[in-house]
Amino acid sequence: MRNIKLTIEYDGTRYNGWQKQPDHMTVEGEVMEAIYKITREHVKIYGSGRTDKGVHAYGQVCNFYTNSKIPIYKMRIAFNSQLPMDISIREVEEMDSEFHSRYHSIGKQYRYRFYSDKVRRPLLENRAFHVYKDIDHDRMKQAMKYFIGTHDFTSFKSTGSSAKTTIRTIHSLEMVDREEFMEVHISGNGFLYNMVRIVVGTLIDVAAGKIDPEHIPDIIKAKDRTKAGKLAPACGLYLYKVYYNSKN
Repeated sequence: MRNIKLTIEYDGTRYNGWQKQPDHMTVEGEVMEAIYKITREHVKIYGSGRTDKGVHAYGQVCNFYTNSKIPIYKMRIAFNSQLPMDISIREVEEMDSEFHSRYHSIGKQYRYRFYSDKVRRPLLENRAFHVYKDIDHDRMKQAMKYFIGTHDFTSFKSTGSSAKTTIRTIHSLEMVDREEFMEVHISGNGFLYNMVRIVVGTLIDVAAGKIDPEHIPDIIKAKDRTKAGKLAPACGLYLYKVYYNSKN
């Protein structure tokens, strides 16, 4: 039995999230169907984590077990030939039998894309959050430093999470100017349900003058979702990279 690791890029606009669901089109469901068409096996896929409806990915990771004898160098072309144009398998690797894309992950990087303009940008529709307010980049950058480190992020978690602990470590948080839009880059050892989108929504409220940058530590300490900012829309969120130890 072979253990195959896939790195997948997708536009999540048309999909009801990553995880396979009955009567809904999902990214995982499309990948499973493509694998079946090539291998004639109904495989179980182990994803590094879920992405919600409308969320995109540059580097989602999953693995599955197969008896297929297809050479590893042919799998990517074969699977992609059966996938829709908004999903692409970027890498295929054969791993040892113990590898698990979720349990062996040591961290992730997400990127959140937004732009501030009085007029909406059709070419960024469903790919970035349109912020109508003026954005003070300096205020946003001042607030970012308070998120770095290990904290209880209860204030930045939506209800519905099954996480055993709300303590997470954010390794880095920065804003990058892409000219057409801005990106918030956030890396950490793990993220709670909707945590990245709430952090970004809070930062945008800071940038718009609704929250003072110096109040971020108090919001974290409050462990109260109502103290943080709004949930930023799914369309701007991208799972950029899943990190593993070198042996994985």
